[in-house]
Amino acid sequence: MQEVNNQKLERGLSLWQATAINMIDMVGIGPFVTMSLIVGLMHGPASIYAWLLGALLAYVDGMVWAEMGAKWPEAGGSYVFLRKLYGDMKIGKLMSFLFIWQTTIQAPLVIASGAIGFAKYFSYLVPISDIEKKMVSGALVILLVGLLYRNIKSIGRISVVLWVITGGTILWLILSGIGHFNAAQAFNIHFEGFDTSLLLFAALGKSSLNAVYSYLGYYNVCHLGAEIKDPAKNIPRSILFSITGIAILYLGMQTMVVGVLPWQTVAKSDFVASIYFEQIYNSHLVGQIATFLILIIALSSLFSAILGYSRIPYAAAQNGDFFKIFARVHPKHKFPHISLLAIGGMGFLFSLLFRLGDVITAILMMRILIQFVSQAVGVIAWHYQKPKEERPYKMPLFPLPAIISILIWMFIFFSNEMKFKIYALVIIGTGVVAYYIRKKFFLLK
Repeated sequence: MQEVNNQKLERGLSLWQATAINMIDMVGIGPFVTMSLIVGLMHGPASIYAWLLGALLAYVDGMVWAEMGAKWPEAGGSYVFLRKLYGDMKIGKLMSFLFIWQTTIQAPLVIASGAIGFAKYFSYLVPISDIEKKMVSGALVILLVGLLYRNIKSIGRISVVLWVITGGTILWLILSGIGHFNAAQAFNIHFEGFDTSLLLFAALGKSSLNAVYSYLGYYNVCHLGAEIKDPAKNIPRSILFSITGIAILYLGMQTMVVGVLPWQTVAKSDFVASIYFEQIYNSHLVGQIATFLILIIALSSLFSAILGYSRIPYAAAQNGDFFKIFARVHPKHKFPHISLLAIGGMGFLFSLLFRLGDVITAILMMRILIQFVSQAVGVIAWHYQKPKEERPYKMPLFPLPAIISILIWMFIFFSNEMKFKIYALVIIGTGVVAYYIRKKFFLLK
């Protein structure tokens, strides 16, 4: 049990609230800014393969997370899982430290990517300069920290409202296009634009990375494990429910958009959804209304992401692996307020410093090896080393989902640019050095 000086979290989130938190985290601004990138990389409707590969990865990797979340429903998610999975191999503390090390960079990057994307779409409503976009993104992060500065039950209720807006907007997008849908255009899948199979696979890898970015968040409930009611049942259910719902919406949205707009228009547009609505209704006002709703979706995703990430430094501090001040819980509302303020502050700073495209790629490349692949490998080893240990949820067809997850993650990793692979390896290398310096000079076990 995670408790320091009675600093304990409250199990206040129901199944539907947990699912709503996952789903609003998954959608956000992601699909609205990555769709044009994916369509451009795959030269048209073949982009559906990237969305399908992203859905497959979310399912198989989601099963890995479901096993761990049901078994160890604590705050911190991967921090806890890596420590448990690799503890018997004497590298559990190193793996969990490396996760915290990368999280101090990656979590603010996630927040920054959403805030930058928000400001980009905001410019469709109000033309603003690059400096003003930075002001908008920074102000958004401050607003969200303010909304999250409350107890978990209130956050659960807010999350359900935000999910209704999110799901309703995407359904509106899909249903609006039915009368304008051109099936021949939507399913005109071809690969003539690729000179070699190598170029095709490289394009699929890069486009899949962008699609996977839009699916990320199916595991957010695991970061909130200490605040979920009946976690052994509700964590796996919320993960699989959220992936199913979002996959249906994404595939429907992708198909409808390329069936209404020429793929060349989609590939070149910074405001795909806004232009889509404007063309269907022949009204700039409708395009503006849709853009406003998309901004609410972006706000919702960041709301959920900051919520989940704020629990990771808290969990590490609880175990003495991070600064003690991060273990503090608000005396009245019972949430880790110091961790929330720190994560929000770093996200605010990063939103002022970085560009969206590089941020999206860096986020995933940084996480693939230490977080996603290491967890899948660890779960497989855990099954074989401790076959009789109780598992409240066990993935079907074990170990096939975990193996497929590893293969897809490594395909995405190796098919992307060398500079991002180097960034990922540098983060790991400096983390290992920092861990042993910390262990030697601070006399930690």
